[in-house]
Amino acid sequence: MIALLLIVLTAYLIGSLSFAVILSRVFGLPDPRSYGSGNPGATNVLRSGRKAVAALTLLGDAVKGAIAVLLARWVTVQYGLPDYLPALAGLAAFIGHLWPVFFGFKGGKGVATALGVLLALNPWLGLACAATWLATFAVTRVSSLSALVATGVSPVYAWLLEGKLVDTVAIAGLAVLIFWRHKANIARLLSGEESAFGRRS
Repeated sequence: MIALLLIVLTAYLIGSLSFAVILSRVFGLPDPRSYGSGNPGATNVLRSGRKAVAALTLLGDAVKGAIAVLLARWVTVQYGLPDYLPALAGLAAFIGHLWPVFFGFKGGKGVATALGVLLALNPWLGLACAATWLATFAVTRVSSLSALVATGVSPVYAWLLEGKLVDTVAIAGLAVLIFWRHKANIARLLSGEESAFGRRS
């Protein structure tokens, strides 16, 4: 039990590394929580005009989710721990991104971190969700809607590809939290006011 708690806590701390804030400080940019949407994520960093920093933020947020899962999987294999630990660690890292202890518990919306978690749990699962995002975006040009569609089908993909109840429940938990963090976007989508690339929806 102690080993499980330590891995989950470590995963949470890894997830608490907010790359939007860290990289903005490194490159002398304003705190992403102080402008635009106030969301410390790649999309808001992009509003600074620094595409490379936004891309690094996206990569960092995805990689930390993957690292948490892979670390938990390694420990699980080495010490014979329950096979649901990687999914639990991924959820913990995701929660760390949403409520980072190092940054006043003010985190991002978690889409990139969730993708990293899914790719590490099952590459086909992550790729299926990424393909769904791309297909939706190609049609709608609305990033938030694409993320919500990909998130919504992720538990279904997880069940079809793995059939593991615990993993599916953990991924459903990710989905619920992503929808909750996107509640303002959902309201704008319903009112037809959500922004799209190249136009207003």
